[in-house]
Amino acid sequence: MQDNEKYAPTTKYVVKAGFEVGGVVEKSDVIGAIFGQTEGLFGPDLDLRELQKSGRIGRIGITLESKNDVTKGEIVIPSSLDKASTALIAAAIESVDRIGPCNAKITLDNVLDEREEKRRAITDKAKEILRRWTTEGMPSTDEILTQVTDSIKAGEVVSYGNEGLPAGSEVDVSSSIILVEGRADVIELLKCGVNNVIGIDGTKIPKTIIDLSKEKEITAFLDGDRGGDLILKELMQVAELGFVARAPKGKEVEELTPKEILRCIREKVPIEQIKGKKPTKPPADVPKHIFEAAQELRGTLEAVLFDKKGKTISKIPVSELAEKLSQTDNVDTVLFDGIVTQRLLDMADEKKVKSLIGDRVSEAVKIPVDIKIMKLSEIIGE
Repeated sequence: MQDNEKYAPTTKYVVKAGFEVGGVVEKSDVIGAIFGQTEGLFGPDLDLRELQKSGRIGRIGITLESKNDVTKGEIVIPSSLDKASTALIAAAIESVDRIGPCNAKITLDNVLDEREEKRRAITDKAKEILRRWTTEGMPSTDEILTQVTDSIKAGEVVSYGNEGLPAGSEVDVSSSIILVEGRADVIELLKCGVNNVIGIDGTKIPKTIIDLSKEKEITAFLDGDRGGDLILKELMQVAELGFVARAPKGKEVEELTPKEILRCIREKVPIEQIKGKKPTKPPADVPKHIFEAAQELRGTLEAVLFDKKGKTISKIPVSELAEKLSQTDNVDTVLFDGIVTQRLLDMADEKKVKSLIGDRVSEAVKIPVDIKIMKLSEIIGE
């Protein structure tokens, strides 16, 4: 478990202990020893299994390394119990003297107060905000005059259609329309003199936009991020697009300069070209069933578990992946539209998963040697 891994919002304390074992053991041996040798010490109210089921004790994190027939590592236990109960749990963990078939010594390192850490972080952030607040000067006269001039030059945002969408004044009279994501984008295009613009103003495509796409040539000008990807995917399903323009990767339309906005619109791409980007053959090292599932998965925020024969075990929302994986055996491949985190890697390692394929991989993760990590873009392209 990484130091920067976030615990559950209810976590009050984090127990950290080091251990040394006279032999080679695995994470499952350490977990088994902790549960087994503390069971029944203080009755059912402080039984680790019951506390974990109720959420008052979080997932026990184990990191270990074996060298020269000695295994050393760290145990991390999040707790939402009170101080006294947490102290008892910490003392009980330290009493474990065998792990697997080997003698072991567990030494308590620290019990961290998560709330104190949070208070410290909030205080530091408040100091930074106050420093910026007091050091930032008033805008210059030239800047104020420029803002006033720009507001005069820019067209006025009007309300369009039954949904009251933000738009420019030329949506009705123009044969072509620039479609953007929100009101802020509409304002930026109006400042550039683009008045045939209208905003979706939400995550669901309004009926007004769908109807306009049947009558006029639509250019979808979207942010260069994941949100823009998802909106484009929905637009392609429900509306008739002519062209697609995108902000540079990682940027939003409202962040662009007028020059960048006009260049992006000039470099718009026909929708047929966008549709043609989808690969038709899987990479050489990717099974066909994984390739086909990956093409359907992008943008759905879902996960699919496969066994070693390529048969689907389960298809679930990404939010339920960790819990489902912990309860499922014989999983060979995990394919999901989400981020590969250290917690998920550790769980996959414990369950002997062979392949973990996600949309992105979190920075600074330690990848187990027995797990193959891939990104969806490596299989189906960007």
